[in-house]
Amino acid sequence: MNLIVRYFAIFREAVGTDSQAVSTSAGSAGELFAELSMKNPGLERFEAALVAINDEMADWDSPLKDGDEVLFFPPVAGG
Repeated sequence: MNLIVRYFAIFREAVGTDSQAVSTSAGSAGELFAELSMKNPGLERFEAALVAINDEMADWDSPLKDGDEVLFFPPVAGG
């Protein structure tokens, strides 16, 4: 299936782009992130990282379908 993946903050820095078209057979957001991490060694999944699918917050085990837009957000610190 074909997806659009968007990266934010340190994820964007690790991959070197803010978005990319991806062809994958990953069944879930977590599987997709694991696949992309293997291709981009600097991409590390943090416990507090978040994912959204088609602009709606999702779980890492949420299923993907062709044409989805997947957004990966690293943990945010501040204060």
